[in-house]
Amino acid sequence: MFNLGSMLNLGSTEPVIGKAHTIVECSANELFQYLGEGLFENYPKWSSEVKELEQITPGPIKLGTVGRQVRIDQGRRTESKFKISTYEPGVRLTLVGVSDPYRCTYELQAVHPEHSTKLTFSFELLEILAIMRPFEGLVRAAIKDGAERTVQNIKRLVETEKSMKTSITHRKPL
Repeated sequence: MFNLGSMLNLGSTEPVIGKAHTIVECSANELFQYLGEGLFENYPKWSSEVKELEQITPGPIKLGTVGRQVRIDQGRRTESKFKISTYEPGVRLTLVGVSDPYRCTYELQAVHPEHSTKLTFSFELLEILAIMRPFEGLVRAAIKDGAERTVQNIKRLVETEKSMKTSITHRKPL
């Protein structure tokens, strides 16, 4: 087979992937609770580009849950629907675009059970519009930076929240 995009110099047809990881000082279950169970409450906290977020599917968050988000990225407003395609508590959460071709995966791996977890986040833009292909390098750089920001924001938020809970429970009465 041949690649028409390459023949016409339209740029790569490969997905654009940004991946980053960090160690978060909490258990995998605590981290999944924040990411998975608290998705619709917490997602705008770690991704400031999210201006509106709503759960479309009623009931508890689970495999198949559908959501809608409005984002402003680099001054550009976009609206998309996504679906939870993987929901493995303490292990993995994957969101896939229903209206746009993307996939976000949050993978958790216990480093020291109950104390620290390796969080790996990946964002995959599965298709680039032909009009954007000349800017593919910039798109790749923005996605890589976004992945790094995402894991650092999650780490800061989760560790701060845990620290606040710990200090409240360990306060001595006056």
